Amino acid sequence: MLIVGAKGFAKEILEVCHQNGELENLCFYDDVNDDVCGRLYEQFPVLKTEEEAKNYFESVDDRFTIGIGNPILRKKLYEKFKRLGGRPYSTIASNASIGHYGNTIGEGSNIMQKAIITNDISIGKCVIINQLTSIGHDVRIGDFTEVCPSVSVSGNCIIGENVFIGTNAVILPKVTIGKNVVIAAGAVVKDNIPDNVMVAGIPAVIKKHLSVD
Repeated sequence: MLIVGAKGFAKEILEVCHQNGELENLCFYDDVNDDVCGRLYEQFPVLKTEEEAKNYFESVDDRFTIGIGNPILRKKLYEKFKRLGGRPYSTIASNASIGHYGNTIGEGSNIMQKAIITNDISIGKCVIINQLTSIGHDVRIGDFTEVCPSVSVSGNCIIGENVFIGTNAVILPKVTIGKNVVIAAGAVVKDNIPDNVMVAGIPAVIKKHLSVD
């Protein structure tokens, strides 16, 4: 499998792959950082060009996952590596707790260590559910959303696409969050949130409106 990115979150995905016994033919892609080259940890090849990625998909393994946060960037990379012939692959930590009833997890999503996902939860494509986060029953999470560590999402919530939820935020029951929303770390969201805003505080209030390209 190809992990897009070779720093930060990509290393956390590497640990999930290690614990899952999925290291065969594993490599990374980083065409941004000059200090990342050759082999990561003297073991995993780092590809630097689109042509190398395309050849890898054609001749070695067509799976890829996005090892970079930021919903907008994840969407762009997801589309780029699909065009190169890759197949989005979901990495799910072996010690994540996932309910057995009514759950769907979209392609290319990352479910990290000790996340808790109960029942009747719909997770879109290329979503991050980070470590120690809990998702209550009957929740819908849109494509490319990033849920940071130790977030608590209560039951019957709807979260739009391209949403960023900061560390330790709490989403109370029956809340609807629009698309392209940023929720600050530690915020407590008790009311519905419209599209294209940043919210913060306890309780969370709109701090600014966001421009979306």
